[in-house]
Amino acid sequence: MSKGGTHRSGLEWFSSLPACLLLLAVVIFSTSSDIHNQMLRGGEQIWSGYYKLRMDPVRPTCNPDVDIDAAVAAELAEAPADDPMAALLGAREKDPADIRLAIERSVADCVQAHQSFKNLQDQMTPGVKVYQAVELFIADLIAFGLESQRFILVILVMLCAVTATLTRHHIAMRAMETRLDYTVSHTLQTIANAMLLGSSAIFRQSSLASDTALSSEELLLHNFWIGGFTCLTLASLYRLFRVPGDLQEGGSLNKAFLAVPLYTVMCLISGTYFALIGHASGIGIYLGKMMELSDMFLNVGLYVWVGMMLKQTRLATLVFNVFRPWRMPPEMLAVVAVLVAAVPTAYTGASGIFVIAAGAVIYGELRAAGARRQLALAATAMSGSLGVVLRPCLLVVVIAYLNREVTTDQLFGWGIWVFVLTATLFALVVLTVNRQSQFNLAPSSEAFPATIQALRPLVPYVLVIALVVLFYRLALDVRMDEFSAPRLLPVIMLAILVYEHVSLKSRRGRASGEVNHQGLERSLRGATNDTTAEIGALLLLLGLSVSIGGVIERSHIMATFPQAFDSAWTAMLLMVVILVILGMIMDAFGAVILVTATVANIAYASGIHPVHFWMVTLVAFELGYLSPPVALNHLLARQVVGEAEIAAADAEGGTFYQRHERIIMPLIAMGSSLLLVAFLPLLFYS
Repeated sequence: MSKGGTHRSGLEWFSSLPACLLLLAVVIFSTSSDIHNQMLRGGEQIWSGYYKLRMDPVRPTCNPDVDIDAAVAAELAEAPADDPMAALLGAREKDPADIRLAIERSVADCVQAHQSFKNLQDQMTPGVKVYQAVELFIADLIAFGLESQRFILVILVMLCAVTATLTRHHIAMRAMETRLDYTVSHTLQTIANAMLLGSSAIFRQSSLASDTALSSEELLLHNFWIGGFTCLTLASLYRLFRVPGDLQEGGSLNKAFLAVPLYTVMCLISGTYFALIGHASGIGIYLGKMMELSDMFLNVGLYVWVGMMLKQTRLATLVFNVFRPWRMPPEMLAVVAVLVAAVPTAYTGASGIFVIAAGAVIYGELRAAGARRQLALAATAMSGSLGVVLRPCLLVVVIAYLNREVTTDQLFGWGIWVFVLTATLFALVVLTVNRQSQFNLAPSSEAFPATIQALRPLVPYVLVIALVVLFYRLALDVRMDEFSAPRLLPVIMLAILVYEHVSLKSRRGRASGEVNHQGLERSLRGATNDTTAEIGALLLLLGLSVSIGGVIERSHIMATFPQAFDSAWTAMLLMVVILVILGMIMDAFGAVILVTATVANIAYASGIHPVHFWMVTLVAFELGYLSPPVALNHLLARQVVGEAEIAAADAEGGTFYQRHERIIMPLIAMGSSLLLVAFLPLLFYS
């Protein structure tokens, strides 16, 4: 990902503030369902039969004061005995006793209905009416939130995509350094955005021309997409003709193409393919499929926001302070950093989000401990790779949602063992291959008291987190798990920012490097500014990944492979190759959707256990994110540490391994883990 060297402007808050409000709305809408459930339970406990009091009682229309004798006589008089039609229908004679019994029962039911109405009216006290009004308001809020999810997603994606375009934050292989880079990149972005606009407009017209009538909501969604892509096209045109003055002259065309955002490349490939097969609305159709999983994509946005708020706190620095007294050698500290990072990675939803959020701190701490640049960059890129198999990672939840063959409990249960395996192999690689430091740890008598002292500043953070979790558990009956994490984590991070604002306010002017908190408003604004650009880059890339998946699906590439293999070993070998390649070129969530539709069924039919297959998929994806030519996690590490550090690392001498350690070491660690995860279990069940 590349910022392109632009500075944030005050105008950026005009996009970040709406994005912040949209993300808060998602949290409020999702939390309101928990509040509503508790209100229904509370209402039933306070007023027995509250479910009847939720709506104002309606007076029955029947008459309880009926003259039964007159009603019986009238009923008997309705069908005279000499009526030929009545005789034909078999109703020549009516039993007066039966008629009286039916009328008496009807009157009794009417009397009971009126009595029930009177009782409900008596129970409708002012307190009940106030409670009812609040409860129904929340119910309406939930309904509005569910109906608005798709619109919120479209607005959020388009708003953030325009911001990422204007601030040059889209994910690319390298930053724009020269005027040629800039011109090539924004020219192709403009073409791609115009292609997105045209495809969406054609999709709208074909939907209107179809036999199935479009609802007003669907038509409005089409208009939102078209309006958003119009703004995105105009934004890229504006940037194309508004060349910054800090760019270098000259440049090479080959390098310029590397500065083209990945979403642009995916759009040009998929758009050209769909146009050639006469399916110009293809991109619009596959982008529309995002709406079917709008809650998942909104959760991705919330996780990005959580990661950016984490970046604004002191948590990462305070955690490193715990290990600093032991004076660990750089290699050991790199292992500790990656292992500790696994937990927040699981709570931020994806490895890339954590690299963006805490990568700069990890790199800085490793460099301060004496780590060479190549090792620090390798650990930074891998800092989010081990936690994707741990609870409550969103990617695992999505897999279980899309595949009925597996459950989150199964995946997370085996994910712990996969984490132990990958962590062990990573430690072995770092501590044995090319180790250049002596293991001279500080004496425990000296380090242990300092560690205890360093743990004290973390206690308030633990208490803040515990209080939020307990509030949700006791007040809303919501446990902290993979399903509630997207709505709990933003609240937790906001609570931490509030705590830091209150606790550090009096120390703001101190010289300590740790006390760098800028206040609640600035921290939240900074986090949301980063979030806006990252959401625009990630969600647009994710949407185009789905489109690339559509190209693979429609081109029937997978049909060229057997739909089942006689040997699970052969099938697994093919699966590993395909999954790593997908991890190289696609975003995780888009890749999961594609794998679910294509590769997964082949694996199941070939005798590969579903849980085993998805564990292999997760590890293969992470290897793909660390593998050239794209190596997404390395691109994100490049963003957070800066181009200067990458250039300095590349300039360092040494052996071939030492000069390319940041690429080779993660490949060895994750590659060996993938081979063991993929083939070792086959010995026991194939």
